[in-house]
Amino acid sequence: MARAVWSRLGRILWLSCLLPWAPAGVAAGLYELNLTTDSPATTGAEVTISASLVAKDNSSLALPADTHLYRFHWIHTPLVLTGKTEKGLSSTIHVVGHVPGDFPVSVWVTAADCWMCQPMARGFVVLPITEFLVGDLVVTQNTSLPWPSSYLTKTVLKVSFLLHDPSNFLKTAVFLYSWDFGDGTQMVTEDSVVYYNYSIIGTFTVKLKVVAEWEEVKPDATKGVMQKTGDFSASLKLQETLRGIQVLGPTLIQTFQKMTVTLNFLGSPPLTVCWRLKPECLPLEEGECHPVSVASTAYNLTHTFRDPGDYCFSIRAENVISKTHQYHRIQVWPSRIQPAVFAFPCATLITVMLAFIMYMTLRNATQQKDMVENPEPPSGVRCCCQMCCGPFLLETPSEYLEIVRENHGLLPPLYKSVKTYTV
Repeated sequence: MARAVWSRLGRILWLSCLLPWAPAGVAAGLYELNLTTDSPATTGAEVTISASLVAKDNSSLALPADTHLYRFHWIHTPLVLTGKTEKGLSSTIHVVGHVPGDFPVSVWVTAADCWMCQPMARGFVVLPITEFLVGDLVVTQNTSLPWPSSYLTKTVLKVSFLLHDPSNFLKTAVFLYSWDFGDGTQMVTEDSVVYYNYSIIGTFTVKLKVVAEWEEVKPDATKGVMQKTGDFSASLKLQETLRGIQVLGPTLIQTFQKMTVTLNFLGSPPLTVCWRLKPECLPLEEGECHPVSVASTAYNLTHTFRDPGDYCFSIRAENVISKTHQYHRIQVWPSRIQPAVFAFPCATLITVMLAFIMYMTLRNATQQKDMVENPEPPSGVRCCCQMCCGPFLLETPSEYLEIVRENHGLLPPLYKSVKTYTV
């Protein structure tokens, strides 16, 4: 009997202990923790971590009204805790790391005074601690470009070093900056901001070495000089805008003649070039012509006109920074027959014809002279002529001389007449 009474009393006490923590158990899984931190940090500097309890996946879910019913529990070892504050449904701690490394920090929320109860939400973050200075190298220019790490040549660049020290750990330090701009230029300054102008295109790496020195009181009450360094870099791609396109080529040409036009681009490659012939000089629309990739600052385009008329080369070029248009007018005339083309052949033909006529004339004159000077052909020749020519040759020399005399009346007679006198 007594044993049954004590069993009932034990159950009642156990239920009475669980009743205050019932809301926390019901709320488990409905909330989550948002964690923020100002890490990374250098060794010795203070790091701040904040955790806030918010509704999970449902902004309309009401948060607990009584914030005193809940508590934040942190685990941060081996980091040293330097401060902790709680306000409403958020908690903030400050820790310091004396050795470099990546340190995990976890936090969870439970009902007040019940660390063994089921957590309403959990959070986890990793803090990177380094022995070097922490900061960023920022490069800016008045002309903003839509491409990352791309800047214009012959335009001033502002290069700044932004130290990351939210806890003001290095507020008494003296800094020295050593700059290397990657094009052979180096300088040392005491200012964290410099201005530089690149005159050539290309990809450059800006390197910066930062040295910080300050005095610190040691445990034995003596002062010592402390020093921290840091190396930073930024890659820059210097481009040059397309200031225009120089077109070198004829403005007047005949049909069926091959024309070559040279395009000189006043800007940095690589380029995308597109051109088309139009009746009027109008800008090219997107998709109006086939783009061509050009890896240099010069490009030759060729075309043969088949129809006469007035034309305009509409040219568009662009690089990663800008784009530009250019036009080139040209008049095409119909091809004509040029007299000079046929002058030499005609003169040659006439010369050949005149030479042939002179040759035939001289030949005939030579043959006639030979016939007069040699009336008696050789016997062999005569026999051959008689056998070959037959009736076409005369048989007697007298008849032959008579024919020669008739044909050459101007020649003197071959004999003189003799007069006879009677006494």
